Amino acid sequence: MAATHAGPSYMTIFWWLFVLTIIEVGVIFMPIAKVVIAILLISLAISKASLVAMYFMHLRFERLTLGLIAITPLFLGTLLVFLLVPDHSAVPHKTADSVKVAPAAGPR
Repeated sequence: MAATHAGPSYMTIFWWLFVLTIIEVGVIFMPIAKVVIAILLISLAISKASLVAMYFMHLRFERLTLGLIAITPLFLGTLLVFLLVPDHSAVPHKTADSVKVAPAAGPR
C-alpha cells in the first residue's frame, strides 16, 4: 500500500523551480561583483537541489538516517572542492596573451 503525504503538489514544486531558474538568469545580468553573482548562483542552486531532493526523492518524509546518508556525499564533495582550491590557485596559468609566438617566416 502506498503511503500518502500531506505536502505541495509536483506542479507547485515545478513552479518554484521555474521561478528560481528565472531568478538565476536574472542574477547573471545584474551589475554587481562576480563574487556576489557566484555566491547567489550557488545559493539558488543549493535551494533548487534541496527542493528536488526533499519532494521528488521523498527525503522529506524519510527517517533522519536516510537524510544523513544523502547529505554526507554533499558535505564530502564540498570539502574536497575547498581542499583543492589552493592547489588550483598555486599553479600559474597561461593565457593567450602570455604565450609568445615566433614570427612567421617570409617567402624564400
